[in-house]
Amino acid sequence: MRFLMILLIVLGVSSAQAQDGARIQLLGDSMMATHVLTGRAVPNWVARQLGEPVDNNSLTGAMMRGISRQYEPGAFDWVVLNGGGNDLWLGCGCNECDARMARVITPDGANGMLPDLVTRIRADGARVLYVGYLRSPGFGSPIEHCRALGNEMERRVALMARNMDGVWIISNQDLVPPGDRSFHTFDRVHPSVKGSRAIANRIARSIQQLDAR
Repeated sequence: MRFLMILLIVLGVSSAQAQDGARIQLLGDSMMATHVLTGRAVPNWVARQLGEPVDNNSLTGAMMRGISRQYEPGAFDWVVLNGGGNDLWLGCGCNECDARMARVITPDGANGMLPDLVTRIRADGARVLYVGYLRSPGFGSPIEHCRALGNEMERRVALMARNMDGVWIISNQDLVPPGDRSFHTFDRVHPSVKGSRAIANRIARSIQQLDAR
């Protein structure tokens, strides 16, 4: 199973699942796509919890430019997405992280590949939920050194959401209790089935609450 997971991450396995009549489209990277082959990825849980189909285009290993290409215009009420983590963790190699992050989203939250994508989605009429990343539980996680960068990127996304109508952010900063490894797979980067379901709970609850307004 560990070898299979590593292979899927390396190959960038697509979890695209077109769903006729879906009003929710989901985009993103492996935080969304992990466990899709067993039907227990984030979009699978969102669909179950809301009792409706979810059009899932997330892709393991996707960077922000690729996530922008995942978006398919249509009659969607919601587009749920994450992204930017691979641009920092895989893209900058611990060098030029500030410049790499600015390409994804600038410090004022107004420009970059992510705001450009969100602007395009909003122009098509869908509301947007950006889902923040899990924080690592520690214990030598390979992304532990990226914590400050992750916090800064989420600050920028929150600023973007505050300044754009119809855009919200779901933070997962507090989802993983310190030292609790149960929300991650063995690599301490990607969500476990428990972590995927917990992320989906927050997404589904947010959509229900915002739909009720």
